[in-house]
Amino acid sequence: MTLLFKIKLIHKICNSVKNELFFTNLIIDNYIMDNIDQIILGLLKDNARMSVTELAEKVHVSRATIKKRMEYLESSGIITGYTVRFKPNAERNVIRAWMSIMVEGTKAQSVIKELRLESAVECLHKTNGKWDILVELRSDTLENFDKVLERIRNISGIYNSETSILLASHKT
Repeated sequence: MTLLFKIKLIHKICNSVKNELFFTNLIIDNYIMDNIDQIILGLLKDNARMSVTELAEKVHVSRATIKKRMEYLESSGIITGYTVRFKPNAERNVIRAWMSIMVEGTKAQSVIKELRLESAVECLHKTNGKWDILVELRSDTLENFDKVLERIRNISGIYNSETSILLASHKT
């Protein structure tokens, strides 16, 4: 396979993948992730149900190559699972919100440890700027949501917080 052919092939694949891909080798936990790995991840991010055969056709490699790379990406922890994305209003009676949290001094890790114990916490993000932690919350009723907020605000190390209930989501 000539270099020009490889470049054209990568360009063709790039144009067929909706996600933005970075075509330089990435090093994650001492694993060098090349263009093929990145293309596989981009395709799976767009459609986690894509078959090995379909991936092989789109990436222009053998099924065995796809299987081997996916097995390694899974065993190394780069792929941590496959999920279903719901249309935001498909779940009934679910209150969703984002909570921005400001932490005292260097207590972010202890606050995160406590937040992980809260069942209403869907996702945690450590950030920079005014807010130290962003928390995605879910609850079934406003009454339960209020209790969740109270429990979180009482966590030692939280200096300030601001919560916004999600009214609508427009892109998933």
